[in-house]
Amino acid sequence: MAENTIQRIKKYIDAKGIKVSVLEREVGMSNGSFASQLKNNKTIGIDKLENILKKYTDINLEWLLTGQGSMLKMNTLTEKDISYKQIENYNRNKTSESLDIPLYDISTTEGIQDLFGENKSQKPVDFISISKISDYDGALFVVGDSMYPLLSSRDIVVYKIVHNPENNIIWGEMYLIYVNNDGNEFFFTRFLIQSKRKSYVQLVPHNTHYQIIEFPISSIKALALVKASVRITTQF
Repeated sequence: MAENTIQRIKKYIDAKGIKVSVLEREVGMSNGSFASQLKNNKTIGIDKLENILKKYTDINLEWLLTGQGSMLKMNTLTEKDISYKQIENYNRNKTSESLDIPLYDISTTEGIQDLFGENKSQKPVDFISISKISDYDGALFVVGDSMYPLLSSRDIVVYKIVHNPENNIIWGEMYLIYVNNDGNEFFFTRFLIQSKRKSYVQLVPHNTHYQIIEFPISSIKALALVKASVRITTQF
């Protein structure tokens, strides 16, 4: 059976950790009405749908109505939105007024761990300026196609490092994730969804050819929130 809008709403609130009763209260539904509609595979009224979109502004409308695209809105840019700059003697502690974002090209877990940690040895390959982006730590070329077609290999993501991941994950958002689980190291670009297992997290791909995997939250040793993506269509 094809997934419908009300089932996608349930998927959204599960990802964000929102209780059904809270959703009903915040969008003006009577107690138990959403659960009843979900159980009976009913549709949801236009007025309630509008209230949901007004209250939960990060929902991607295309995904909600059709199932296409990503669950959450994402700041997606193209090459025309950015400019590249070669800057010598890069100072990682630059002033906040600067809009020059350091761009890294790293494909190893060791490099990612260093980049998201003290960054003792990672050097930018370039710098980009994006006037629409603020509060960032850097940019990184995407490796792999687990988030395709939302992201393709060699696209660019702009990220903000998350400190103390166990307490600061925003469920349903896309992250760059370094995992060390029993000595096995991994680097992922995934949506993070709260697991039904206590103290675990689900790493959810956008590409349906990849499987959802779970790890203890404590195994996440470095984390960065994806704030924007840049679709690269040419070689440079």
